[in-house]
Amino acid sequence: MNYYNDFDIACGEKISILFVERNIYTFSEAAQHIKSLPYKRNKNKKDIACVLLDNYGTCSTKHALLKQLAIENEQPDFKLMMGMYKMSAYNTPHIAPVLHNYKLDYIPEAHNYLRYHNLILEFTSKKSTPADFIEDLIEEKEILPQQVTDFKVCYHKDFISRWQKSENIPYSTEELWEIREKCIKSLSEHVLPA
Repeated sequence: MNYYNDFDIACGEKISILFVERNIYTFSEAAQHIKSLPYKRNKNKKDIACVLLDNYGTCSTKHALLKQLAIENEQPDFKLMMGMYKMSAYNTPHIAPVLHNYKLDYIPEAHNYLRYHNLILEFTSKKSTPADFIEDLIEEKEILPQQVTDFKVCYHKDFISRWQKSENIPYSTEELWEIREKCIKSLSEHVLPA
């Protein structure tokens, strides 16, 4: 059962057409299709259609695509969110060796998802749910689909820099970004493609 307004894809714009060409006619069908695709970084994240063209995506590209679908079909109640949360061994067990190696309890991670009023919609992978991050959410910000590329990276790096200073973390911002990349690599290899 969906707790959001499921709508028919009735628009003749690019993203809507790509879904209809795949025999996907409603938002809920589109969301389930996107959720079933493997987790993998897209080659060209600046093309919002990359998820459908590559047949895979990340939290950023998958949710940006669904937000664009909502925009095309005049559904403003679907909001694209960027949440900063504490990615830890507790909520993301496969990164435990990386965090342990650097003696970190967690590292701030930027995660994209949709909000429909007070409901969080999570379509990153077959097994992902809001429970994966909601308890460790530090802050969230509404963004536009085109902001999941450069804007998200800049915001995330700035957040890590502020965290590093406020918590006296013994690594530079650049080192912390590399540690975060190792965490994402470990996560991609062990959990999300399945």
